[in-house]
Amino acid sequence: AAAGILCYVGAYVFITYDDYDHFFEDVYTLIPAVIIIAVGTLLFIIGLIGCCATIRESRCGLATFVIILLLVFITEVVVVVLGYIYRAKVEEEVNHSIRKVYNGYNGTNPDAASRAIDYVQRQLRCCGIHNYTDWENTVWFKQTKNNSVPLSCCKAALSNCTGSLTRPMDLYSEGCEALVVKKLQEIMMYVIWAALAFAAIQLLGMLCACIVLCRRSRDPAYELLITGGTYA
Repeated sequence: AAAGILCYVGAYVFITYDDYDHFFEDVYTLIPAVIIIAVGTLLFIIGLIGCCATIRESRCGLATFVIILLLVFITEVVVVVLGYIYRAKVEEEVNHSIRKVYNGYNGTNPDAASRAIDYVQRQLRCCGIHNYTDWENTVWFKQTKNNSVPLSCCKAALSNCTGSLTRPMDLYSEGCEALVVKKLQEIMMYVIWAALAFAAIQLLGMLCACIVLCRRSRDPAYELLITGGTYA
């Protein structure tokens, strides 16, 4: 179960990153997600080893289980550290690239970056970098010359919105930059909390395995007793 949840968290980060990847230039922000998926896969195998070793009460198997769990625990600590590092870098990355992405917007023949902007504006209910007036400085706005912003800036409840700047009340007033940073930092926090939670579970697993190992080492060995020539 722990392995499945860890893999789900890693996959969720990958899927979400695909929607926001145009606002990033540093692909290394995906490293925590890659590690947590690898840990989840490994944890499934480790769980099978631990179950078999416990059922058979194999000291060698349990010792192997504890050592591997310790290595995975250390890896998850690394994930937490990297998560905090890249969480701090999210704002810098978005600030560095978002203006370039918006300036390359092409609403007539939308490319992947343009579709990403429309997706973000609809999903996060925002418009422009800081507000809808940022569109006035883009190449697309100057080329269209119709004094309007993309329809993705229109409030979802309005069906007759044309994106015209003459009706600013029809547009989302909040800019996308702060919301993209907040969303991506939240996603990174999911990774951090998942890693911390399952690191605690693994500590419990190591403790239980160590207790079983100590009990096994104190158990008296079975001896063949012979009394009066009779096996007992």
